[in-house]
Amino acid sequence: MRKERRKYTRIATDQIISFSILDASEQLGVGKDISVSGIRFQAIGCELDPGDRIRVTFNVGERTLEAIGEVVWSTELDSVTSEIALNFESLDPEAARLLEELKDE
Repeated sequence: MRKERRKYTRIATDQIISFSILDASEQLGVGKDISVSGIRFQAIGCELDPGDRIRVTFNVGERTLEAIGEVVWSTELDSVTSEIALNFESLDPEAARLLEELKDE
């Protein structure tokens, strides 16, 4: 059995999220997993590069949360769909607490 190397447990999700490059219009994506440190999601028709800073809005339970982060990697899944990993730079402490509670469920 492979030992988990991640510092934070990832929580699987398939929720619709919104994201935007700072000061640009929002786009929709589908979350794949989330943790206190970041989120991985799929997006259609957008190009994001490592180092891009974006704002992402997502739900945890009944709460809508917002975070700002840096794109760590982006991979083309097909001609229109990309999978993107975002490392949070700014996450509300309440959001971090909610995510920690979810991983324990």
